[in-house]
Amino acid sequence: MSDRHWRRIIGSWRIAIVMAAVLAPQQAWPQPYPSKLIRLIVPFAPGGNTDIIARYYVPKMAEILGQQIIVDNRGGAGGTIGSEQVARAAPDGYTVLMVSEGHTINPAMIRKIPYNSVKDFAPISLIVVVPNALLVHPSLPVKNVKQLIALARSRPGEINYSSAGRGTVGHLSGELLSTMAKIKLMHVPYKGAGQAILDLVAGHVQMQITSMPLAIRTAQNGQVRMIAQTGKERSRSVADIPTMEESGLKGFVVLGSCGLFAPVGTPRPVVDRLQAALAKALADPGVRENLSKLGADPVASTPEEYDRFNRDEIAKWIKLATSVGITPE
Repeated sequence: MSDRHWRRIIGSWRIAIVMAAVLAPQQAWPQPYPSKLIRLIVPFAPGGNTDIIARYYVPKMAEILGQQIIVDNRGGAGGTIGSEQVARAAPDGYTVLMVSEGHTINPAMIRKIPYNSVKDFAPISLIVVVPNALLVHPSLPVKNVKQLIALARSRPGEINYSSAGRGTVGHLSGELLSTMAKIKLMHVPYKGAGQAILDLVAGHVQMQITSMPLAIRTAQNGQVRMIAQTGKERSRSVADIPTMEESGLKGFVVLGSCGLFAPVGTPRPVVDRLQAALAKALADPGVRENLSKLGADPVASTPEEYDRFNRDEIAKWIKLATSVGITPE
């Protein structure tokens, strides 16, 4: 075979190799995160505290990420329906979950949760902490916690407190007060915070421990008296109201909270990207001002800090429920 023929064959091979490379499917390199819309599931109906807080920080967070974030309300079953959807979602950072303190209370109150509240989620950040407030009806002749305790000891079982329902933070806070102060209060559960506060205003019950946003709105109208708040430190929104610890109940710290989770297995770079964007959004003056009006204090913790917070709160509520004889249902 002549050299010229061999050169022709080799040239044909070269052309075939080049054409194969051109026509072969290109390798799919991963695009930078985020490259598409992010869905934030809020496992409660629109209009509640968690939903309102989400809509204050989400627009700024979306702006920082350069990608749209939609708030998807999936309420029901104490937040477990929406939470389960995220626990089962793909761990790619495009479905995330915003929870309230109910996430840490549910293990103490619900016998069968369709996910593990710790193991099935990747913590991103604690978003805000929201102290609760101790409200009393004006007809109750007390101006502070010490007077309330003295009155309750003189009238065991006669002072009623309302809550948004069994197993809510208001219910368990009342049980904690009874235990720490060695008093007997009567719990009156309602099907939601709205009716519970209405009956307090009407005088059908005498006291309530409720979320700061709702407490501020009601107390400002003069319909109830706020005598204490439950944070470790005084909230800036009601700086003239003492904490429960300042009122003599050392260790009485109950915080409502909102936090951000992704499904377990979400890559750490994605978690870090979300945490950084959230922290930057919460540092925005406009966002901080709106949250402050609700009595919510921005936190923006690290994933590790939020993981510890979540575990500690779950353990605290389980211990309290067990100590007062509350069993999961």
